[in-house]
Amino acid sequence: MTYEQKITNELEFWKFKTLQKPSLFNKVTDNVQKKINSYIPDKVHSAITVAIKQMVKAVLFGSTFTTTKPVEDLTFMHREALIKQKIDNYKKTGAAEGGITGAGGFLMSLADFPILLGIKMKMLFDIAATYGYDVKDYRERLFILHIFQLAFSSKKESQNVFAKMQNWDNLAHKLPTNIDEFDWLTFQQQYRDYIDLAKLAQMLPFVGAAVGAVANYKLIDRLGKTAMMSYRMRYFSMQSVVIAEKQVKDLRLETNE
Repeated sequence: MTYEQKITNELEFWKFKTLQKPSLFNKVTDNVQKKINSYIPDKVHSAITVAIKQMVKAVLFGSTFTTTKPVEDLTFMHREALIKQKIDNYKKTGAAEGGITGAGGFLMSLADFPILLGIKMKMLFDIAATYGYDVKDYRERLFILHIFQLAFSSKKESQNVFAKMQNWDNLAHKLPTNIDEFDWLTFQQQYRDYIDLAKLAQMLPFVGAAVGAVANYKLIDRLGKTAMMSYRMRYFSMQSVVIAEKQVKDLRLETNE
């Protein structure tokens, strides 16, 4: 089995899992999430909302993350080997950061949200560049935000995002050019609702450090895997386009002969 055959199988399984209808467990979990979130103080929700809104603006129009240059002249397999190394490094960084802020109690855990957001976004920009995409392109930065949404949204919302991403390169020219047209409110609400019990437990004394480290490690791992699958989907989509164009060209040559 070639590498492309192997990752094609992995991609198809991921698509299947993504498009599955929400299970009873998913529905119960979502309801529990919402109940838990209703008990979180308003100042926590406000802090998360502000942090995410600022992060969206930084991603779309700032230069903080756009210094990474696209990697050239590598095979797809080599690119993915580098990406897996990067994800592992970011998981370790996130775990260390979560442990430190978790040990600091409630106020330090509040600070964890914007710090963790920054780690996640930096990882996504590194992944995009390693796949060969120019993150200075506004459309590539929007794709990165969609990956984030896909990873940290409810089952229903993630399927809506997935539908937008399937033919991204064909639809990119229709994307909004104004930040006010980007639905950052849904973006932050979905991310907020995704925060699980383990992440909230990071705010508890004594156990916060251990919980924070594990939660951050898993969240970054989930985001990294979602990013790889998303870029694989683009890769194979473009491969299909190239093959189709070649077939049309060959058919025209045969007709002319």
